[in-house]
Amino acid sequence: MFTEPRSGRLAAWGNALLAGNVSPDDAALAIVGEDAVHRIEGLPGEEGPVGLTLALGRLRALGATGYRVAMPTAGHPLGLSGPPEFNARALEAEEAVTVFGVALGLVPELYEAGPEGDLHREVVWHCLPVREAPPADVPSLGEAERELAEALREATAVLSGLDVAGGGPAAEAAIDAYRARAEAGAGELLAPGYPARAVRVLELARRVGLLVSVAYEHGPGGAVSASEMAARGEALRPVERVARRAQVAAYNAYVEERERRG
Repeated sequence: MFTEPRSGRLAAWGNALLAGNVSPDDAALAIVGEDAVHRIEGLPGEEGPVGLTLALGRLRALGATGYRVAMPTAGHPLGLSGPPEFNARALEAEEAVTVFGVALGLVPELYEAGPEGDLHREVVWHCLPVREAPPADVPSLGEAERELAEALREATAVLSGLDVAGGGPAAEAAIDAYRARAEAGAGELLAPGYPARAVRVLELARRVGLLVSVAYEHGPGGAVSASEMAARGEALRPVERVARRAQVAAYNAYVEERERRG
C-alpha cells in the first residue's frame, strides 16, 4: 500500500522548523509519528546517536537551510546526487533525506520488535556525507502536476482493463480505507509553510499511488498467471514512477521555492 515515507515527514517538518513555523518538540513529534523513537547517528560533533530535537538543532547550527527527499529504486536514482556510499545506503532503504547547506544526508534504518498488531518500531537515521549537486530526476511542481494528470488517466484505464473496480470487497475496502485516511488527515499532508500547490500535488500523487497498489494487489478473481502479472507490472511501472517523482517534488518544494527567491 502507498504510504507516507519517513523521509517525507523528516524533510517536511524539518523545513517547517527551519522556517520558524513549528517548535523543535512539535517537529520531532510529527517526524516520529506512530514510531516509538527516532535517533540520528553519525552527526558531526556527536559521539553516538542523539534524539531528534538535539539533532535538528545541531544540523541548523552546522548551516542547514533546507531538507530534500530522495526516493530511489533500482535503475532510478530519484533525488540522489552521490557519492556512491550514500547512494547505496539510500537505495537499500528506498528513501533518504539530503540536508541543503551542509552536504550531509540521512538514511533511515528501521528496527521492529513485538507481535503483529503491537509492533515496537525504532528508527536510526545514519548521517553520511553527500555531494553538493542537483538531485537526479526531480521535476518542478508544475511538471509533476501535469505528469500526474496523465498518470491518473493511465492508472484508471489499467484498473478498468483489469476490472479492479469490480474486483470484489478487498479492492473496495482498500479504496475506502484510503478515503477515510484522507478525510482524517485533511490539511496535514505537509507541514505548515508549504505552498498549496505542493499539498495538491502530494494528494494527487497519493491517489495515483493508491490506484497502483490496488491494481497490483486486487486483480480480477484473485489468481493471475505469471504472464498477466508481468503485463500488469509493465503497464503500471511508468505510472508508479510518475507518482514517486511527484511525491519528491512536493516534499522538496520548500527548498526549491527558497532557491527561486535567491
